[in-house]
Amino acid sequence: VQLQASGGGLVQAGESLRLSCAASGRSLSTYYMGWFRQAPGKERDFVAWISWTGGSTNYADSVKGRFTISRDNAKNTVYLQMNSLKPEDTAVYYCASYSSGSLSLSSSYNYWGQGTLVTVSS
Repeated sequence: VQLQASGGGLVQAGESLRLSCAASGRSLSTYYMGWFRQAPGKERDFVAWISWTGGSTNYADSVKGRFTISRDNAKNTVYLQMNSLKPEDTAVYYCASYSSGSLSLSSSYNYWGQGTLVTVSS
């Protein structure tokens, strides 16, 4: 499966962005999906995951209440709605399809998108 993340950009603190992750080559409906982010000089961190149908989700504490992960299996796309953005949210955001293991670990995901840069200015 090929994943294409998009929607990043430069925003001011307090503003919103919606990231999209479009898949090709295979239906996403059979995968749990996750979003991760990597700030400059830091490791790739878990942001959120969503179950096959979207009935279950989980978030990192740092984004809980501000970010919402969702999916549209008919469009083969996963989204990350990011509200009340903060400068510390600045990072490259990656979507990925889950393989096995802990859902909050990047090593548990096997297919990755190329990443989209989100920059939040203060």
